[in-house]
Amino acid sequence: MRRITLTSLADLKSLPFDEIIDARAPAEYAEDHLPGAINLPVLDDSERAAVGTIYVQDSRFRARRMGAALVARNAARHLEAALAEKPADYRPLVYCWRGGQRSGAFATILAQIGWQVGVLEGGWKAWRKLVQLALYETPLVPKLMVLDGNTGTAKTAILQRVAALGGQVIDLEGLARHRGSLFGLAPGEEQPSQKAFETALAMRLTDLDPQRPVLIEAESNRIGALRLPPSLWKAMQVAPRLQIEAPLAARAQWLAQAYGDIIADPEELQARIAALAAFQSRATIAEWQEMAQSGAFEALAQALMQEHYDPRYAHTTLRQDHAPLSVLSAEDLSEPAQDRLASEIARRLG
Repeated sequence: MRRITLTSLADLKSLPFDEIIDARAPAEYAEDHLPGAINLPVLDDSERAAVGTIYVQDSRFRARRMGAALVARNAARHLEAALAEKPADYRPLVYCWRGGQRSGAFATILAQIGWQVGVLEGGWKAWRKLVQLALYETPLVPKLMVLDGNTGTAKTAILQRVAALGGQVIDLEGLARHRGSLFGLAPGEEQPSQKAFETALAMRLTDLDPQRPVLIEAESNRIGALRLPPSLWKAMQVAPRLQIEAPLAARAQWLAQAYGDIIADPEELQARIAALAAFQSRATIAEWQEMAQSGAFEALAQALMQEHYDPRYAHTTLRQDHAPLSVLSAEDLSEPAQDRLASEIARRLG
């Protein structure tokens, strides 16, 4: 059994293991985990809570004995299920919260089978420190270029087309699983935790070539419930901006298409409109809800942009200090138009 120490996030990609096993409880795993790790808990959420209560309130010895029995039982279940078909030369890397008893006990059992097992020194806690170091203590190296434009200018779709053309991009909305604004969260979707978002962002930054510019979509310092790390937000504020412009009707047509999942759910659409009541009059909200009920979705999109989103977007922080480097205009936002814009942006990125 080997003890493995990570000195950087990039080290994860070069480790000689077939699989990463997170031995923590499901709730811990759901909050954040190493990229690609599978969850094989040696204590589930309720078991972990019960052992912890006995440890603090009763007896450390009793807690350890109870924990050992549970770990053995759960390890046997994993060996008979998730690990049942693993070959003789299987090489797992195991970790828990800080590389202690849970991962050590599970790894010992796996090693006795003959597998070449590694245990992550410091566990998830050590990993989290590397993420924090990358996002909060290390200056951002890649040179950013911000893709700007009012609501409905298909910025995310164009960003993805630039990526398909070989451009370096950071898709913040994709990482945050949120399309921005009160309409941004898809029905039934949940955003990742702040920690999981930061892990995904840190790994994306690790993948980038620091010698090439990186395109990133204009955002506020929050995407839904998630906060952007200060180093990234500061870099976005001073980065050159490419601004997309398109007619209001073209933008409305695009929004009606892009938010088809919300439009298809009348109750959800009404709830999203109602959530704007803190910013608009009752009469305006009633008018928008009537448009939604009558199926006038493009007219609704135009009204939302004219009366709500465009005025607010004009005063965003990214637009206050400097004019755009260039304005890219499109008469429509069809796929050919998006391809043309993406090609021009990719050319500028070099």
